[in-house]
Amino acid sequence: MGNSSKRLLKSRKVAILALISTAAMAFGYTAPAHAASKVVTISFSQWWEPELPAGALKGIISTFESQNPGIKVTLVSGPYSATKSQTIAGAATGTMSDVVGLDGAWVSDLAKQGALANLDNAFTRAKFPTSQLAAKIKISNTTYMVPVVNYIYPLFTNDDLLKKAGITSAPTNRSEFAAAAKAVSATGTAKGWVIPLSQTNPNGIQNDIMSLVWASGGSMLKGGKPNLTGNAAVKSVITFVKGMWDAGSITPGAFTLSEPDKVTEFTNGRAGMMIDSLSHITQIKTAQPNLNFSIHALPVADGYAGKGGIPYASWGIGVAKSSKHPLEAAKLLSYLMSTSVNTKLADLGHAFPGNTLSVPTWVNTDPMFKTAFNIYQSGYPANEFTGLPKAEDLMLKFDTPFQSYLSGSISADAMLAAAQKDWLADF
Repeated sequence: MGNSSKRLLKSRKVAILALISTAAMAFGYTAPAHAASKVVTISFSQWWEPELPAGALKGIISTFESQNPGIKVTLVSGPYSATKSQTIAGAATGTMSDVVGLDGAWVSDLAKQGALANLDNAFTRAKFPTSQLAAKIKISNTTYMVPVVNYIYPLFTNDDLLKKAGITSAPTNRSEFAAAAKAVSATGTAKGWVIPLSQTNPNGIQNDIMSLVWASGGSMLKGGKPNLTGNAAVKSVITFVKGMWDAGSITPGAFTLSEPDKVTEFTNGRAGMMIDSLSHITQIKTAQPNLNFSIHALPVADGYAGKGGIPYASWGIGVAKSSKHPLEAAKLLSYLMSTSVNTKLADLGHAFPGNTLSVPTWVNTDPMFKTAFNIYQSGYPANEFTGLPKAEDLMLKFDTPFQSYLSGSISADAMLAAAQKDWLADF
């Protein structure tokens, strides 16, 4: 066939295809979009949704999906303890969610298992300016977690219970704290202080016990290593707690209580005081709108006038190394850390943002929130468990002899020696 014949045949084919296309459009037919990108679904596990106002996190994710039409996000939500168990199990089986909410205490163990992806690479992949990040949690110079929002752990007081017990102002030092707890307990309607010492989720050692060490400028470490024996700051705290235990000022059943139980005890008016996360303010107000409570800086050692550590925890975030959709996971990660979204999360959760450019507005909406910000500014963030190897195990290895000490089975020195020995094994 000559060139002229080929050109004629080609032109006829083009004309026929054009006629077919015109006819199809006339009858409303549209050809299937075979070339369109396939929608990718990623999962995001966290404990945040139950602690935020109803529908808040879903709304934020819906906006992400509308901005990224090729990505769908499945929220896997549950209480903190359930999320922790699910994450640990998923790490062992390679079935973690693509994006995971993280507690800093889990990071070292998960990273050593190879369960977490390198976030430095993830942010590069998503073209996110990491200079905006307030903090990075690194292991061996690799970032595995970034705090999305940060919560301090102030002292919560049930002001009606304190008033009933004749306490007119919140305690500022340990003597005042012990006296207030004893007075509330003496009323017979509640106990003065609730602490969770469950060995299933032993983070009460971090949030409720060691927080008192940091509040007075103390440390449980020396040169990055365990420093429990011969540590006057730590010993003074455990003997202080023991005194309150013996006085009957602490809620019964502490050995089996977890953090959610602690919040329930306080919310239902069965405890006059607790040390707790700001994230639970909304939860408490929703459950008991008429509860008259306030927040304060933690009590410090008598006579201490220096700057103290403010215990804090983060809603951290990471990406599973096993994720089959690392780019989409990185996009969600960067979206949550972006200035406007991070501000919104901080405002919804009554927290401090993880993006340095975010300016929370919630602190100006309620005197309680303004107080929280003042507490935060008055000290320095302190949580020595963050990033430590086997942090949860360290808490448990402190909790076990601590319970024996409170029960009167061993002395304070023997308790600290036992914990020191077990801690060194993990280092």
